Amino acid sequence: MKDKRSFIKEVLGHPLGALSSFILLILYLTAFLAPFLAPYEPSDQDLKRTYHPPTKIYWKDGRLQVARYRNVDPTSASYKEIPGECSPLKWFIHGYSYRFMGIIPADIHLFGVDKPDRVYLLGSDSTGRDVFSRLVYGSQVSLSIGVIGVSLTLVLGLLIGGLSGYYGGWFDNVVMRLTEFLMAVPGLYLLLALRGVFGVKFSSAQVYFLIVIILSFIGWSGFARVIRGLVLSLRSQTFIDAAVVLGQSSLRILLKHLLPNLASYLLVSAALSIPGYILGEAALSFLGLGIQEPSASWGLMLAQAQDMKVFMLNFWWLLTPGVAILITVVAFNMLGDVLRDLVDPKFRLHQAKRG
Repeated sequence: MKDKRSFIKEVLGHPLGALSSFILLILYLTAFLAPFLAPYEPSDQDLKRTYHPPTKIYWKDGRLQVARYRNVDPTSASYKEIPGECSPLKWFIHGYSYRFMGIIPADIHLFGVDKPDRVYLLGSDSTGRDVFSRLVYGSQVSLSIGVIGVSLTLVLGLLIGGLSGYYGGWFDNVVMRLTEFLMAVPGLYLLLALRGVFGVKFSSAQVYFLIVIILSFIGWSGFARVIRGLVLSLRSQTFIDAAVVLGQSSLRILLKHLLPNLASYLLVSAALSIPGYILGEAALSFLGLGIQEPSASWGLMLAQAQDMKVFMLNFWWLLTPGVAILITVVAFNMLGDVLRDLVDPKFRLHQAKRG
């Protein structure tokens, strides 16, 4: 436990480690509290407020107020603020019903305004849906796919690569030829081919699990190949021979003796691989093969923002999912770099010399 605490302390003591950990903590807290943070349901439409710009919030009469707008030109979605008219921003307001953590019924939301007014922190889309609400709900899909997909990939890579390196022989030859085949096929084409085989007539939940399985299937081969090499180097060590002499099973040796020695590699690889899974989901959804309406994901929101009208009329708020993807990918890459430096013996030796 002491080692784990000291390692976490080292990560948080590194400037980039602390920054990336803080950003990821905020992102995953946002995903976890999405129903509470979102003032509207992601599918809640208002056709009278299409392409509404972000609403101004200012201080007036001792409280925060939300400006009211009038659509002066529906053809170009041009809105003008109505001078002197506003609606008070309320905290912990009752709104649409949801189940917190999928279990607890609730209808309390962090902020909102009384109907028929609406507050658009990040504007609205082509059907008047709140972009902020869809963004926080989309984070549940995009962020969880990365964690779940990498977890499945690590389990598959560890078991298959570990057994391949430990046993060798015909099993090792078959596994390595399979991994070489998967690694030789371009990942994007394989991703599209596998998704196309299953068609598009699935519910959002089914598509979610299908994407996780496809991404895990594509990613396990690289992990398995590296883990096989690490196990081959560890298999000849004295402590492994001692475990064999004591009559321990192969699975026990793999989990009890080999896995702890692979933990540092698995941790770094997981942090560096999660962005690939997030981008994979975004690519599928962007191409119309991923998450479908009425659900929301960052990739789906970007696909809906590729209309020329968005660029011609400068509806910049519809591109915020791309910013969210960029921030997430950069944060995971920074954290992975910090973890790699901390588990690298050369880095630790350099730090010890400086100390």
